[in-house]
Amino acid sequence: MRRRNKVLLGLAGMLIAAGAVFAVALSRDAACPPPAALPQTGDSMRAIRVHCYGGAEVMRLEHVPRPVPAADELLVRVRAAGVNPLDWHYLHGKPYVMRLSTGLGRPEDPRAGVDFAGTVEAVGAAVDGFRPGDRVFGVASGAFAEYVVVGASRTVVHMPDNIDFEQAAAVPIAAITALQALRDAGQLQPGQKVLVNGASGGVGTFAVQIAKALGAEVTGVSSARNTELVSSLGADHTIDYAQEDFTRGGPRYDLVIDNVGNHPVSALRAALQPEGILVMVTGPKNNPWIGPLGRMLATRLTASFASQTQVTLFASANRDDLAVLRTMLESGRVRPVIDRRFPLEQVPQAIEFLEQGRTRGKSLITMGD
Repeated sequence: MRRRNKVLLGLAGMLIAAGAVFAVALSRDAACPPPAALPQTGDSMRAIRVHCYGGAEVMRLEHVPRPVPAADELLVRVRAAGVNPLDWHYLHGKPYVMRLSTGLGRPEDPRAGVDFAGTVEAVGAAVDGFRPGDRVFGVASGAFAEYVVVGASRTVVHMPDNIDFEQAAAVPIAAITALQALRDAGQLQPGQKVLVNGASGGVGTFAVQIAKALGAEVTGVSSARNTELVSSLGADHTIDYAQEDFTRGGPRYDLVIDNVGNHPVSALRAALQPEGILVMVTGPKNNPWIGPLGRMLATRLTASFASQTQVTLFASANRDDLAVLRTMLESGRVRPVIDRRFPLEQVPQAIEFLEQGRTRGKSLITMGD
């Protein structure tokens, strides 16, 4: 018995030690390498590169080789790029668990930015449906650059004629997230009552408009300074979160979209109809290890004790949803809200502004002519 206890204690100690080593490896930030000296040539471009995890100060504007499209790719001259919380997560490498795919110590891929809008510069030999000069928008790694490559059959579509590059660049990740939260995770039906918590942010401004386009009665929660904006986007009702807590009494909703993570799940459920659906787009940032996964696990554990459905959304960019959004933009049912514009050399300042959490709609990186 004593020998078995010693063996078990030894195994437990080894597991604890291994866990500690793994945690250190996962959270370690490697030092930034010295900047590469690539002279500006006809085949180079300016691009933001991130060679180590950290704050906005680790972002560098560099001259790098202009990408060459493969047979099934487009080369796009970027005219504008959207700034997203996703960019912050990649920059900091948080939650740490994401480093299992992005790289331990430092990012494996130094490119930054994902939302882009621009003109097709060149097409690969196997590309059909696009030609040089076409105006396009979509999602691709490395959007904070003068040029980007993207698979022609993947996350890129033609821009509608009635919007400009800046408006198009504000759409992809935020609007796809809103669409999937409402239509897919939320299973929204016409006539249902929807509450959007964080209605004035990137996802929220699109969620209010898309919910209205899908026939919902929409309530938007924001600060007092943004209630007028939320109303202008089509919200039937607005709530100033400083004056009213929607989780304490008041109406109950068929669907709650939580873009903020400032209420416990139990409180959010209290705002739902008995058969309502809670879709959590984000979670508190105070867990650097697993981030929103902690909240997702907690909801899984409590789901069997609640009649409502609880979903943590991890949106997936795809061409079909971009095409849906293109139609909504073309019809005027959805319009992007743009807060601030920054030139390419001020991407670090754009990320710092994003971190303040006060962006109305989206901020953009503009490339000029």
